[in-house]
Amino acid sequence: MLGPGEAARVVADVLAYFSEPVEEFVRRRHAELKARGLVNDEIFRRIAAELPARRVAAPELSLRQLRRIVYG
Repeated sequence: MLGPGEAARVVADVLAYFSEPVEEFVRRRHAELKARGLVNDEIFRRIAAELPARRVAAPELSLRQLRRIVYG
């Protein structure tokens, strides 16, 4: 069981994770999935599928838009 301070910290961490701006989320997830050895086609499909599950759903982004966020 968590103490009140630990519980507050866990809640704050979860809220911060889900409050992350879309661009930062896309870049971070790309780097994580790339490090696991996935290829870009799979990475961008996964990211596109994850975006609607975020705390505040991002607008629907095409795979091309996702690539532009990562590579400019």
